[in-house]
Amino acid sequence: MLAYPELAAIRLGYGLSPLSSPPADPEALVAAIRTAGPDGDAFSVARDHLPHRSRFSDLNRSTAPDKDAQVQALRDIVRDIGARAPRIRMARAVGDAGGFGERLVQFWADHFTVTDGSVFDVVTAAAFVDEAIRPHLMGRFADLMVAAETHPRMITYLDQVTSIGPNSPAGKTGRGVNENLAREMIELHSLGAGSGYGQRDVRQLALLLTGLTFRPNRDGASFYNWNWAEPGSFEVLGKTYRRDRRKDEIREVIEDLAAHDATARHIARKLAVHFVSDDPPDSLVQRLAQAFRDSRGDLPTLYLVLAEAPELRDCFRQKLRQPFDYVVAALRGCGFAQADIMALEERAFRNLLLGGMFVMGQKWGSPRGPDGWPEDASAWATAQGLAGRIDWAMRMLPKLRPDLPDPRAFMQAALGDSASDALRWAVPKAESPAEGLAVILASPDFNRR
Repeated sequence: MLAYPELAAIRLGYGLSPLSSPPADPEALVAAIRTAGPDGDAFSVARDHLPHRSRFSDLNRSTAPDKDAQVQALRDIVRDIGARAPRIRMARAVGDAGGFGERLVQFWADHFTVTDGSVFDVVTAAAFVDEAIRPHLMGRFADLMVAAETHPRMITYLDQVTSIGPNSPAGKTGRGVNENLAREMIELHSLGAGSGYGQRDVRQLALLLTGLTFRPNRDGASFYNWNWAEPGSFEVLGKTYRRDRRKDEIREVIEDLAAHDATARHIARKLAVHFVSDDPPDSLVQRLAQAFRDSRGDLPTLYLVLAEAPELRDCFRQKLRQPFDYVVAALRGCGFAQADIMALEERAFRNLLLGGMFVMGQKWGSPRGPDGWPEDASAWATAQGLAGRIDWAMRMLPKLRPDLPDPRAFMQAALGDSASDALRWAVPKAESPAEGLAVILASPDFNRR
């Protein structure tokens, strides 16, 4: 039987690495999530976005003869800042000994999806992960949700910056209410589709949210513009919220959404689908949902239920790795360290790693919509996607590491005792190290976790 550390590394982390030993038991695995918190490379809206956006606004008003050159130089600076984001994320995933923490960063960043967009949006999207996701990995779901919904990137991505109450002091502008944030808060981020809410709930929540906005000339945080706020009372899912300067109605409604029974079921199923199976056993979903209810959304409690789940073994190899997961697992198996990824030349990183992911069907920072990347294997196991994986294994990986490891050593390093007899038979018969590595990286053993 596959030992627990190997099982957890493959199922809940980014795979095995010859450079580190995975945590020995579920408790240690959950404790190791703390290493995925913000570090010295964390992005900040206030530091990495605002000064440059302010300078951009000044240049747009400028009449200087070299204005265009200055604008382009500024864009280049911001682009270089943003280019660090995928490199840091991949490097941290490659170097995370436990792996579970960085997988959870990826999971929650996808649950609360934002996209890159413009060069300035790339920076705020990176800050979203470091300011809204990482600090709350080991806290309450409600706090994570508040941080995500009110972050400047979420507000700009879902057009909350255009939402003005029709009866507010600024209502005469005619811009009106935008329902995007309200809809995704209910449908994607908390209760889930088909959970009993109606259009009236969405509309009332959108009216309640008017006034929540972001301006790039402030201090880097979202703020409340009372001139845009719709006055009065709002009924969302049967509860009335009254506009009151003495309290935070937005936090109150998010707390209530986070505590809803449908939210417990929705989050439980999403965790089970992402980490265990496209069609997870109902027993696992029920246990996760009950843990969510009993702990009032305490995330480490959910993680421990998942880490202890017998379904990790029962549903082994039932999840197809997404391209990011696939690339990181391959790099870990080859013995790459976090510092190795940070040391790569920019062109090699973009062409061989991000470019490889793109050919496999996953363009960094560009999920198809607010619902994030698809979970179902059929979305990734396409002819083009699988051909992209083989091409990356045969052509791009050798450029990253010309001194390829012996395929048998790589098989043991990446798969441990989980490698099938068929793969153990085939690998030694490869005609070259590159071909042997490709056999492993194209196998169901490696592509499925």
